[in-house]
Amino acid sequence: MRLIHRLVETLPPDEVCYWEDEVDIDLNPKIGRDWMLPGTQRRIVTPGKNQKHYLAGALDLQRQQLVCVEGDRKATWLFLNLLRALADAYRWAHAVNVILDNFIIHKTRLVQSMLRQLGGKIRLHFLPPYCPGDNRIEPLWRELHANVTRNHCCHALRQLIAAALHWL
Repeated sequence: MRLIHRLVETLPPDEVCYWEDEVDIDLNPKIGRDWMLPGTQRRIVTPGKNQKHYLAGALDLQRQQLVCVEGDRKATWLFLNLLRALADAYRWAHAVNVILDNFIIHKTRLVQSMLRQLGGKIRLHFLPPYCPGDNRIEPLWRELHANVTRNHCCHALRQLIAAALHWL
């Protein structure tokens, strides 16, 4: 973690640093605390069969910018789409540093191949195992769930995804 903190603190002006992670968006609402008038109870309707969608996001805390892509599976191609989006968004940058967890989709041969194709422009920095609390994008995902996916009343997955993207 010291190396990652040093990277963030001593980042040259021609480089950017992002914290990356994926988040699940479930049509079945997460149930949590909710404010209600005394004597009333809010009804949370579940659609029956759950549907899922995934967002892969990268957050630049210094610039307060989020780059996000969506997909129907949490797979290598979703992560690759995010890397492409980062490379396109920061063509001017000498390097795009991405701090991320050790999820298997981040370490496949396809990822290594893309990193080579991009000529080392994107550099991956892996967090130590079992340290999700150290990933600085996690609070954003918690707030997304608290403000959008918890106790929601969306009847269609597309509606919920639109609400999540609008909130982000």
